[in-house]
Amino acid sequence: MARIRPLEHAQADPAARAQLDGQLAAHGRVTNMKRTLAHSPAALHALMQWYPLREAVLPFLGERLTTLFAHSVSTQTDCLICSTFFRRLLIESGENPEALALDEREQTVVDYGRQLARDANGVSDELYGRLARFLQPGQIVALTAFGGMMIATNIFNNALKVDLDDYLQPFRKASKER
Repeated sequence: MARIRPLEHAQADPAARAQLDGQLAAHGRVTNMKRTLAHSPAALHALMQWYPLREAVLPFLGERLTTLFAHSVSTQTDCLICSTFFRRLLIESGENPEALALDEREQTVVDYGRQLARDANGVSDELYGRLARFLQPGQIVALTAFGGMMIATNIFNNALKVDLDDYLQPFRKASKER
């Protein structure tokens, strides 16, 4: 059960309401995470910077690898909402999240995402070297910032036990822990 109840649209501060309206227009729904973030317009604004960072990595990762990277971060942090969200995207694109076929570049990016979420201090020279074979410095900076923002959303959802949105329930991974 959520520690903080998501706000209804009318309850939100005008600044948060405007941001929620923008999210609804852009994405067709306002999630429990965003409605919880609406308690603080500054927090909502900050975590919605995930979208521009995603747009920055899409040109060099592509849609599939961007999703795989975000999924790897979210599963490593055990974020029910985010891992289920990206699991849904993978399933809807015809992938089996439990049996992904990854090439060397994809595996490296996924490994980097997992390591960022596990312990960013533990990114080894070997892993960074593999990543640097595939990405330019500016791309690594954008990817790392995107990973950091993904971790921030995971932390938010996990700490406040934000409820999984109903539309994601069919994509939830069966697990004893959840």
